[in-house]
Amino acid sequence: MNIGFFAALILLTATSYLLGRKKAVRVSAYGRLHSRPNYYGAYVALWCLLPAALVAVLWIALEPWLLTHLIVRELPESYSGLPPDRLGLVLNDIKNLATGAMVSGEPDEALRAAADHYRSLKSLGSAAVAVGCLSLAVAGLAWGVRKVQPTLRARNQVERVVRAILIVSSTLAIFTTVGIVLSVLFEAVRFFRMVPPWEFFFGLKWSPQIAIRADQVGASGAFGMIPVFTGTLLISAIAMGLAVPVGLFSAVYLSEYASRPVRAVVKPLLEILAGVPTVVYGFFAALTVGPTIRQVGERLGLEVASESALAAGLVMGIMIIPFISSLSDDVINAVPQDLRDGSLALGATRAETIRQVVLPAALPGIMGGVLLGVSRAIGETMIVVMAAGLSANLTMNPLQAVTTVTVQIVTLLVGDQEFDSPKTLAAFALGLVLFIVTLCLNVVALVVVRRYREQYE
Repeated sequence: MNIGFFAALILLTATSYLLGRKKAVRVSAYGRLHSRPNYYGAYVALWCLLPAALVAVLWIALEPWLLTHLIVRELPESYSGLPPDRLGLVLNDIKNLATGAMVSGEPDEALRAAADHYRSLKSLGSAAVAVGCLSLAVAGLAWGVRKVQPTLRARNQVERVVRAILIVSSTLAIFTTVGIVLSVLFEAVRFFRMVPPWEFFFGLKWSPQIAIRADQVGASGAFGMIPVFTGTLLISAIAMGLAVPVGLFSAVYLSEYASRPVRAVVKPLLEILAGVPTVVYGFFAALTVGPTIRQVGERLGLEVASESALAAGLVMGIMIIPFISSLSDDVINAVPQDLRDGSLALGATRAETIRQVVLPAALPGIMGGVLLGVSRAIGETMIVVMAAGLSANLTMNPLQAVTTVTVQIVTLLVGDQEFDSPKTLAAFALGLVLFIVTLCLNVVALVVVRRYREQYE
């Protein structure tokens, strides 16, 4: 199946919609329609699209397993009798040969024949499924058009199908979330079987390398998470300390004080910051902000590291400003004008109206923007790598080098790693704790939002 198949299926679906609607208009002369003609068109379109789409999705899911099974059956016994891991490498070479990619070695005739067979089976299967799906779509079109009658409850059936699709989508999202949590939890449990939980949660040293000599730190490294999370909280606090007031004040100015020409220019310029890649912010932090902070600190007689939490936090705060500003601006503009007019009519100044009426009414949305900024700050990696370093120092001094949870996760999982050592599994333990911390932040934000929403609604 290729782009042509999907284009043909979309074209058939659009045609079926038009035919169903047209027939509904035509048969309305013989009786009053139960639903609007658009619902009859959607009814026929669903009959055309859904069966073909289900077969296509089923083929996409089963194709790798089916082709692998057929190829293994045709392989010589010298290959088919290999252990599963070696057989997987052979199958990977066959697929690479079939697609023209690089292989691990010089293939023999058996592998070349298997690659040709794989290529022919794949093209034959795709063509057969494409023809079958399109035939099924045409049959569904004919069946749906035939069912169009004035008494057909098209609206009820279309809404029933749409509701089923929504339920399946939400269920899929829920199962995806559960799967992510369980996968991280499973690997974290494996880690805690190797490293005591109290050492991880209360340890003050983070040195996850596996020791080579007996005089190194521990027999399998040091896995205390406190220095890592301290650095994460320090950089996030610096970033939010800059982003929240600047972003909120920018939103108040744009929504309450700026004229339309100024707003039309300033807001797009401010939102450009949201589209800048984080690696560019990292370069800016490493080449400009970091050296500037170090020079200023030396003039003041302060000891500043070449990579500091302050540099990373300030640049990260600049990156987060447009998120808070844009969301807060939209929320402030959504506050009813009647609240402003009533406050001004009672004698309040514009500043008092903003401080005592507008901002409290918009607080739930502002909290949502701040929460989004906090999540972005906690999850940022590139800026920290380039500006704050990789040293897990237990310090609250913003002029020293620190690291964050996400940076350590990336560091632990870079390269060819085996998922059977504490060094690699520590990344999943960090991810699990980070997930719990983020969940707690969400709960606190929801409590605050609910409290103020009940007060102002």
